Amino acid sequence: MIRVNIAEAKARLSSVLESVQRGETVVLCRRNVPIAEIRALPGLPAGERPVGIDRGMKIPDSFFEPLPDEMLRAFGAQGGPS
Repeated sequence: MIRVNIAEAKARLSSVLESVQRGETVVLCRRNVPIAEIRALPGLPAGERPVGIDRGMKIPDSFFEPLPDEMLRAFGAQGGPS
């Protein structure tokens, strides 16, 4: 862990960031009192993320049917056409 006062961090920002890239944690201080921490972000995931939760998921036809009147009323909507 590297401790750096703000003025020094401003003057040596490139080298401070190089230390962060190497895996160091940099603690920024104001008058030698720690106020913030700079750490490297986690790496990007390897490969593409899959779309959706389960590629084999099947949606039943009933999913697209209108809701029953009592359920619509529970959500504050009027019942369907009679």
